[in-house]
Amino acid sequence: MRDLAFIGFLVALLGFGFKRPFIFVLTYVYIDIVSPQRLTYYLLNSVPISLVAAGLAVIAWALIDDKRDSRFAPRQGLILLLLIYCGLTTRTADFPVEALEKWEWVWKNLAFAVFLPLTLRTRLRIEALLLFMLLSASSIIIVGGIKTLASGGGYGELNLMVSNNSGLYEGSIISAVSISIIPIVLWLAKYGTIYVPDWRVRWFCAGLIFACLLMPVGTSARTGLLCIALLAVLMLRDVKKRMMYLGTLALLGLVAVPFLPSAFSERMGTIKTYQADESASTRLAVWQWTIDYAKQHPFGGGFEAYRQNSIRYDTVQVAGEGASATVKRNLTVDKSRAYHSSYFEMLGEQGYPGLVIWLLINIIGVVRMEILRRRYKEGDFAWAGGLAGALQHAHLIYLLGGAFVGIAFQSFLYMLLGAQIGLDTYMARRAKEMSWRPMRRDRTGLAAA
Repeated sequence: MRDLAFIGFLVALLGFGFKRPFIFVLTYVYIDIVSPQRLTYYLLNSVPISLVAAGLAVIAWALIDDKRDSRFAPRQGLILLLLIYCGLTTRTADFPVEALEKWEWVWKNLAFAVFLPLTLRTRLRIEALLLFMLLSASSIIIVGGIKTLASGGGYGELNLMVSNNSGLYEGSIISAVSISIIPIVLWLAKYGTIYVPDWRVRWFCAGLIFACLLMPVGTSARTGLLCIALLAVLMLRDVKKRMMYLGTLALLGLVAVPFLPSAFSERMGTIKTYQADESASTRLAVWQWTIDYAKQHPFGGGFEAYRQNSIRYDTVQVAGEGASATVKRNLTVDKSRAYHSSYFEMLGEQGYPGLVIWLLINIIGVVRMEILRRRYKEGDFAWAGGLAGALQHAHLIYLLGGAFVGIAFQSFLYMLLGAQIGLDTYMARRAKEMSWRPMRRDRTGLAAA
């Protein structure tokens, strides 16, 4: 029955797509985030539904969609350059077979990121993209929130609909993504037009935000706690009564602490004692190995290059206090440990050129959203300034999460970048139209005189 429900929903989406071609794009977004083929038993597993949706989206845009307002932005060129560069490093990868397995999904994410902004010609389409991203992610987040309330969760124990520990179904990744979407949820609750922000929409948004905040608790992911802290700081920019805001945060924190599961509190405590935590020590050792590796291989080792690492590190535990304190060191030897960081993932796999391109794509996005946020802070396009701020905050939170999770090539980031580019090009076009219209009216007036 579950297979039939997913198939029925996908068939309905594709059917609407033949009437409104942009829905093919939204269908691909849904499939890519939710991965319904993982949630079914038989029927969808044998059909490349992601490829079908992407193919229909590109064909519909090429043959039917109005392309007069489409623009190819410089950041799309950088993403295309990154795609080409990753293709070259894959051909010379240290582990060619394993590299090809990652390349199979990376190139699709990058290629779709180049294509996506071409379809975002209107405010409605930009909002529809964000709405599908949020609702698709919320299907995972709400389930996780309910399970957290019921069981308390735990590191590696929270089952998010499937046991597959990849994509948004991985604990640290969904924790970072769930916090990063909160600014966009707040924007939709204020400026949304597809669902007018009445009391029902606001209550749903409030419930979704609560579920998002529960994800770091349910997964016991330290990354999520850091993302929450950054979100709290970023929101200070838009809060009018800052002292009241800070006081409310402190009060909520004090009230929430007694209700937090002991597993969560214990794991968060390892942030202070990272030298005694094997997971944190492993990351530091892998990062040092990656720096040394990049010195000898400045162009990277291709995808999955981490498989050749061999690391040695000491975990330090202090027992007792004061003069009676004793220090215990344990030597640990490990190998083939993942990067656990998007930045070191890029450095190890794509070398300095790949890391520079990736950083440029992200830095330009943050800067451009800041420009739009300030330019359209008030007036008729206040919605655009608010959206630019929300996309910027979401991006910054994602990048902080990426410092501790290898999510440099996750599709959610590139959909976020696509929305940024779409908003940027749309507002550039509107600004050009607004600056041209008064001249046209003046010429008409002079002609009439």
